[in-house]
Amino acid sequence: MASPKKNPSADAKEPVAPVANFSKDEELSAYRTMLSIRRFEEKAGQMYGMGLIGGFCHLYIGQEAVVVGMQMALKAGDEVITGYRDHGHMLACGMDAKGVMAELTGRSHGYSKGKGGSMHMFSVERGFFGGHGIVGAQVPIGTGLAFANRYRGNDNISVTYFGDGAANQGQVYESFNMAALWKLPVIYVIENNRYAMGTAITRSSAEVNLSRRGLSFNIPGEQVDGMDVRAVKAAGAKAAAWCRAGKGPYILEMLTYRYRGHSMSDPAKYRTREEVEEVRTQHDPIDMARARILEKKFAKEDELKKIDGEVRDLINQAAEFATHDPEPDVSELYADVYR
Repeated sequence: MASPKKNPSADAKEPVAPVANFSKDEELSAYRTMLSIRRFEEKAGQMYGMGLIGGFCHLYIGQEAVVVGMQMALKAGDEVITGYRDHGHMLACGMDAKGVMAELTGRSHGYSKGKGGSMHMFSVERGFFGGHGIVGAQVPIGTGLAFANRYRGNDNISVTYFGDGAANQGQVYESFNMAALWKLPVIYVIENNRYAMGTAITRSSAEVNLSRRGLSFNIPGEQVDGMDVRAVKAAGAKAAAWCRAGKGPYILEMLTYRYRGHSMSDPAKYRTREEVEEVRTQHDPIDMARARILEKKFAKEDELKKIDGEVRDLINQAAEFATHDPEPDVSELYADVYR
């Protein structure tokens, strides 16, 4: 299997994996969802700068195609779990932008009643089992979700996301071993944005092709152009079918890129502006989807502008709600806490 390219933009014309042939509805739906995530994260960044969001805040700008494409390959009953760069996953799962934004601002109608913040919220109703603040901690939990599905005898799968930084955690390999041993229905999605918290993968990993990390456990894996939502959907559907057939776990390494720093406090001086701009101009997931829509005549320029306006209105409403929602009552301080 080929080593990953230095820059995801190098794969723009030759995707690592096959791409799905989207219908008009699929193309427009993926575009709207990716745009919603982008606008939400831009607004969250603004609100953080204004002091309305406290604590840590990790933005998903640039990586939208990964979670949107994967959701298109799933069905009701499947479960999703991820790390702390999690807002995009929540929105893709269908969680309400108002509830997510209210949690970011610590308000009572947030998904964790204002007590979890950016890194710790969930929705069982939407099959989202959390962002998790400890690097790699979600991997054994996601493996446990797959064990529960296997135990119950259903055909649901667990999609467990983690990044290139977490890929070197020991608990990841313990999870791989158990998942392979018991043939658990789990897709491990490695969102390789190349820099972890600020160290290039070439400096931190002896094997930079992360799709090969499951070889010693006989777990198949493949690299995917994580900037192309069609490639993600195709790979996700293939992996989901593998898991549902009882063949065990599957690894998908998504070659993606984040435009912002690791968190809002990271100036990202470990890479050049030229590198970021190259990906933005040549391989942006939303711009590529937009170009396809126009080329296929699925929509006109004014229709796409209308979608953007609708999305902006929705996100602005979420921000307005989150800044006027009351803070949790002091009586909530010890609720839902194990003592």
